[in-house]
Amino acid sequence: SHPNIVGVLTAEKQNDVLFIVMEYVPGETLEELIVREGVLDLAKALDFSCQICNAIGHAHGAGILHRDIRPGNMLISENGMLKVSDFGTSRYLEIAAHGTTVIGSPPYMAPEQFYGKAVFASDIYSLGVTMYQMFTGTMPYDTPTPRDIARLARGEMLSAPRIKNPKIPKALNDIVLRAMAPEPTDRYQKASELLEALLAAREPAPRR
Repeated sequence: SHPNIVGVLTAEKQNDVLFIVMEYVPGETLEELIVREGVLDLAKALDFSCQICNAIGHAHGAGILHRDIRPGNMLISENGMLKVSDFGTSRYLEIAAHGTTVIGSPPYMAPEQFYGKAVFASDIYSLGVTMYQMFTGTMPYDTPTPRDIARLARGEMLSAPRIKNPKIPKALNDIVLRAMAPEPTDRYQKASELLEALLAAREPAPRR
């Protein structure tokens, strides 16, 4: 239960069908917003990024990996509240660490996810891809194919977001690149660390 996570009311099984009942969020997905507007207003993109950090940090605090962080799984309510949804792909870290099942959406998956080895930093990577998309209006690279995994793991497919949108402050450019570092240990290890960096990169409010 968290303001930035779609509330789960119940999970039941009826007639051999397992289903999850969630709260209704009137509004649109972040994906729909990006498709319509392209590059998002910087303040809005920063606000959404911080809200996603809050959601991921809460889930990770409970030991839960989402494994499918992407704009299509984020709902924006009519009052601007962002809520992360679709925890149907999530797993507890201890269980996920011993599995080999590949779960996620390839354009947003960290290199290790293609080998079924998701960790908390894998969600940070997916958030990095999402931020890249909000800041530039485009994806950082084409959807990786099996032959591209080695290049992805070496960071050869990634180009700096400032190349696609020079208006992005260097501090935010560097934050996105660190979130999308090929090696999990080179990324932010906690959503709270990424949140701190984002807050520090915000431009100071103008004096009255």
